[in-house]
Amino acid sequence: VHVVESGGGLVQPGGPLRLSCAASGFTFSSYAMSWHRQAPGKERELVALISREGRMTNYVDSAKGRFTISRDNAKNMGYLQMNSLKPDDTAVYYCSVGTGNWGQGTQVTVSS
Repeated sequence: VHVVESGGGLVQPGGPLRLSCAASGFTFSSYAMSWHRQAPGKERELVALISREGRMTNYVDSAKGRFTISRDNAKNMGYLQMNSLKPDDTAVYYCSVGTGNWGQGTQVTVSS
């Protein structure tokens, strides 16, 4: 089982960033997928969740209208499109597939 995030980096406030999650070693399409984030000194929080087939999504209030979670089961890939980024979005972002399958995280820094 392997989950790897990518796409993090430094972005200016108001800018976009797209995170990717590559999954391998298991049947990706059998599991819901989620993105979480953890800012320094804070608890890890759920940001967005998508069902196995991508028909249902859910977002933390602070991400609604700005972030979009998606997946491509044919490619075993998940994504988080983040727009209108704010400094408060600065955190390490983690992908989770199913239960207990986590990536190592990717740093997102929103700063001018």
